[in-house]
Amino acid sequence: MPVDDLTAEKGQIPTNLRLLLLIEEVAKKGEPVTPAALSEALDLPKATIHRLLTTAEAEGYLQRDVDGRSYGPGQRLRTLAANTMSSQRVRTERLLVMRKLAEDIGETCNLAAPERFGMVYLDRVETKWPLRIQLPVGTHVPFHCTASGKLYLSSLRSDKLERLLHSLELKRFTDRTFTTPKALLKELADIRARGYSTDNEEFMDGMAAVAAPIRDNQNRFLTAIAIHAPVQRLGIKDLINALPLVQQAARQLEIVARS
Repeated sequence: MPVDDLTAEKGQIPTNLRLLLLIEEVAKKGEPVTPAALSEALDLPKATIHRLLTTAEAEGYLQRDVDGRSYGPGQRLRTLAANTMSSQRVRTERLLVMRKLAEDIGETCNLAAPERFGMVYLDRVETKWPLRIQLPVGTHVPFHCTASGKLYLSSLRSDKLERLLHSLELKRFTDRTFTTPKALLKELADIRARGYSTDNEEFMDGMAAVAAPIRDNQNRFLTAIAIHAPVQRLGIKDLINALPLVQQAARQLEIVARS
């Protein structure tokens, strides 16, 4: 009988747990991981690690990073994470927080998470005003010109951010969109320093937004909570004045996410 089919001895990883632990290790790192690093972390032979990575990549749970050597979460794993975060109990608590924020400010509130090439709206509470911007749950929006997207970019390590910017098209959506890496990097440095992000009509003419981060218990970026509004009702200065309410909601959502 092959060694991999045997029940593991004490101190060894059972065969049926190896793939799960490998995926967990990649998710826990929060950045692309090399096979060598995984072999060391899990104390498994490199040949075993490569076989597990091949399986996880083929099934869509992991995907190779742009360097072709390291691995990060794939579409299927990101979907699994989103579904977990949208479980009935978590979503009920989350919507209570978001609904109160939307009512306190009087504008639409959304929760967005990063995917490979942009942010996706996980949840949304609409304003009661008849004039509103239609961006329903499941909508994908760019990184470089949205409050939540820029907030995520600002959380990345410099080497990962540089790799990502090389692969992003900095498409112009309005006259205020950041379309050069130099200008965007300066904006991201400002966001990193102040701890929140804005969209001053960079994605859509006539729409402004402010966003705050929601982090895990290791202080890593999970999602962003944002308020956006037509500038006829609330301009960027008005939204920044409402920032303490957004940040309070973010702290409440961190407790929900960690519980």
